[in-house]
Amino acid sequence: MAFPSISSLTRGPPLCPMAAVAAARPLVTIQPLDGDMATDAANTLPLPNVLTAPIRPDIVTEVHSNMSKNSRQPYAVSKKAGHQTSAESWGTGRAVSRIPRVPGGGTHRAGQGAFGNMCRGGRMFAPTKIWRRWHRRINVNQKRFAVCSALAASAIPSLVMARGHRIETVPELPLVISDSAESVEKTSAAIKVLKQIGAYADVEKAKDSHAIRPGKGKMRNRRYISRKGPLIVYGTEGAKLVKAFRNIPGVEIANVDRLNLLKLAPGGHLGRFVIWTKSAFEKLDSVYGKFDKVSEKKKGYVLPRAKMVNADLARIINSDEVQSVVRPIKKEIKRATLKKNPLKNLNVMLRLNPYAKTARRMALLAEAERVKAKKEKLDKKRKAISKEEAAAIKAAGKAWYKTMISDSDYTEFENFSKWLGVSQ
Repeated sequence: MAFPSISSLTRGPPLCPMAAVAAARPLVTIQPLDGDMATDAANTLPLPNVLTAPIRPDIVTEVHSNMSKNSRQPYAVSKKAGHQTSAESWGTGRAVSRIPRVPGGGTHRAGQGAFGNMCRGGRMFAPTKIWRRWHRRINVNQKRFAVCSALAASAIPSLVMARGHRIETVPELPLVISDSAESVEKTSAAIKVLKQIGAYADVEKAKDSHAIRPGKGKMRNRRYISRKGPLIVYGTEGAKLVKAFRNIPGVEIANVDRLNLLKLAPGGHLGRFVIWTKSAFEKLDSVYGKFDKVSEKKKGYVLPRAKMVNADLARIINSDEVQSVVRPIKKEIKRATLKKNPLKNLNVMLRLNPYAKTARRMALLAEAERVKAKKEKLDKKRKAISKEEAAAIKAAGKAWYKTMISDSDYTEFENFSKWLGVSQ
């Protein structure tokens, strides 16, 4: 399978650099089938603009999620479920919970809790109702954008292979076959066509994947699951190939006028392997229009444009056209000066008050003098004295004590003698 290299691409949609592969083929070859008559008509077709539309996985996922909800059938539990008994609470005082209990006796059921969602045989919490909001409304333009993105992704080999399709033997993507395929009536002939164009390996992958679904779904009328195979898109209404291809495992058929996102991106995953007939491929421009031309089938619709035609941003910025008009690099950076606190920063204070240095020095000297004087005073007080000085101090103290006693001796006075009870 000869696909172009990524380095040879000239265009890339905004989200996926590998999406440029499709644009590297402005002409698509029509693959002939056995039995086709040789004609002088050209066997190539120009690539439709829709296959180069921007790829938006986010829009595809959102639209697919909402579209898949629109085929659901409402379901709900019975309105009477869990309440088909005449249970009443026993009230308080009987050392049991106040849940309603089944009346009667003589059976295990009597006295059992009922009604509550925590009870065996009770109703569920918040019983489901059929008037739930099952369906979702989707903007028409958003649905069309998603379909265009899915079509563009189907033309990129890397995305198709990443989705799991076996396209190693396919001659090229997008794959277009002659209109003689639309006249195929038998399934055996359809298989022969798929083998001839190298697409049967993908069919066998889908066939071999047929297995029983894990989980509860196997009980709910969806017992088997299998992978998706190729999608055949035809252009002629009422073509016979519908009945020929519909019974092949994994193969799906769609009309180019009624392309469905659920088939183009199953599960919301981009990159479905699509096989186009020539008539369907030619119709794409009329159905979806071009970037500069309104669609013929969809009123007023124009294809969405990519935000960037060339996704190589570094090349754009460094191009001569851009660099010639941009401003030069600013080498001189002018920053705002940082304001500093003069009370904490001495240099700033000196700029504001030159005398601050002298004042600070005088304050430091005065503090040093004060500390020195205090130290001398304390040292003088704490100086050790000799024994002679100590004895002299002790004698002076005793003399002072005797003087104080003699000065307070009132026994020589008569009145004090009587009062003190001292006999002469």
